[in-house]
Amino acid sequence: MVSNTHDRLPIASLADLLAAVPYLLGFHPTDSLVVIGLTGKRVTVAGRTDLPRRADLPAWLDGISRQQLAMLRNVAATTAIVVGYGPAADVTPVVDALTPRLHTAGVTILDALRVTDSRYYSYQCHDPHCCPAEGVAFDPVHSAVAVHAVVAGQAALPDRAALVASVAPVTGAARTAMTAATRRAQERHFTALSGGGRAAVIRAGRKAVRETFARYADDRVLTDEEAAWLSVLLADDAVRDVAWQATDTAPWHLALWTDLTRRAEPALAAAPATLLAFTAWRQGLGALASVALDRALDADPHYSLAQLIDRALRDGIPPTVLDGWPTTGNHTP
Repeated sequence: MVSNTHDRLPIASLADLLAAVPYLLGFHPTDSLVVIGLTGKRVTVAGRTDLPRRADLPAWLDGISRQQLAMLRNVAATTAIVVGYGPAADVTPVVDALTPRLHTAGVTILDALRVTDSRYYSYQCHDPHCCPAEGVAFDPVHSAVAVHAVVAGQAALPDRAALVASVAPVTGAARTAMTAATRRAQERHFTALSGGGRAAVIRAGRKAVRETFARYADDRVLTDEEAAWLSVLLADDAVRDVAWQATDTAPWHLALWTDLTRRAEPALAAAPATLLAFTAWRQGLGALASVALDRALDADPHYSLAQLIDRALRDGIPPTVLDGWPTTGNHTP
């Protein structure tokens, strides 16, 4: 998913576009298929998936073509650029199979490209002056587009594995401390529930969410005790919804939910990881939203809010549908 920030990247050529792709996704793609949708002359969406194995191509094609078409239609993109990352033997069959389906569905394929070892090759242009057989070299790291993106505060991690690692559970001494703090928080939760029922838990949740938002808005973080207490409280959907309705596109919201997703006990990660996914999706960071959803669904495969956001991502629903969120009520927990 592409946010408005990316619209300001100075893209004037295919080399510029390819240099921008890592910043559209949040990481440098490898062994991937990327479909970039344009509405008019503006890049409005970018979707990535792993390249399939040759034997899996027919089954993969049915699902991915529906997904990519839904993604393009949801942003009214009628033009696309298809880019395969990897060796020709892996990329060419995929591009050859997918592009006719997109074309038949009414999508104009502006170009279909293969990127291998920082060179791109066009499947549609055969003019040796602009698209020689040996490919066209480009610099995805030091180009003007990359420099512009970095100056604008955008980042592109080395690969998807690095993105996954950025939301992985903390380990070592940090995990030991959080595990102990979570046990104490669960005992505290039991005491609150026994003494005042669920209403007492929800009141405590509102207070914890309010204090957490104030803390991160001031560029400070929770202690282990506070983080453990909030992670336990968020297991109640009513408390989770208080935090959900207060979450918007402020940069510190991303920091908040990333921190809590990493520090929460893995079994309690569904709520904070889903809120991280929601925040990332709203900021146009679709790849980060996707790996956050993986964390959430690993913790609870049936977590309904995670499933809802996952469906929105797969269908390419733009985050602009939530402009003004929440439409009713108050942002303050």
